Amino acid sequence: MEITKVAWTVTGRRLTAAAGSVVGDRYTENYDVLHLDPGDPLAVVADGMGDGPGSTVAGNTAVEVFVRSLGEPVLAPEPAALRAAVTQAQDAVRSAGSNLPELTGSTLTAFAAADSPDADAWIVQLGDSRAYRLRDGLLDLLTIDHTIAWVGILNGWFAADSDEAAAARYRLTRYAGHPDAPEPDLLNVTLHPGDVYLLCTDGVSDQLTYERLTRILATDDPAAAVATLLDDTLSAGGADNATAVVIRVERTV
Repeated sequence: MEITKVAWTVTGRRLTAAAGSVVGDRYTENYDVLHLDPGDPLAVVADGMGDGPGSTVAGNTAVEVFVRSLGEPVLAPEPAALRAAVTQAQDAVRSAGSNLPELTGSTLTAFAAADSPDADAWIVQLGDSRAYRLRDGLLDLLTIDHTIAWVGILNGWFAADSDEAAAARYRLTRYAGHPDAPEPDLLNVTLHPGDVYLLCTDGVSDQLTYERLTRILATDDPAAAVATLLDDTLSAGGADNATAVVIRVERTV
């Protein structure tokens, strides 16, 4: 297992980040895609839909085009620029899949910190990969899943542990490559010293409990947290590709 580590500095904050991915036991290939920028405070995860060429093309295209569209350096991301980058990723994924005889789509979840006096960051959400924040011992799920399962459970159409909910988990309402090019959710978050952010694909969130995620993210070492998260997904059965990015916020002197 290879863990990538980087450090960024933005407006009085030092961000230490680590990321990694494992194939698991269900698939022979990894359809998750990960970008942890070595220079700019940007992290992206994507999860291809399915287990064929369309999945591979969609995830790689979505991440590559989104990152390239933001340009360098990514030190002051604005909502308009983030939306435009997602739009370009949408167009590119649909174009790449136009000649493929199968679904070409992927999730896209990103963290982009702003070098501004407010010491903040943006979360970009499209699909059912997730972003969490651990602050003062409380783990919050910052994003929603763009799935029929999320809508159905929220509105009481079926129980969370029902067969209907399990099937609806695979019915995404928004994703990169969707024919209607739906917009992403954008969430502005502050960067408090001690905060820990997690971006992950559903191979992590579906296999590890809320309590386990909380305990793992409480460590001071993002690289150790990523290694433990991924090891735990394998111990839980390795039912899916699993990818995680952990970002810890510290005050600079």
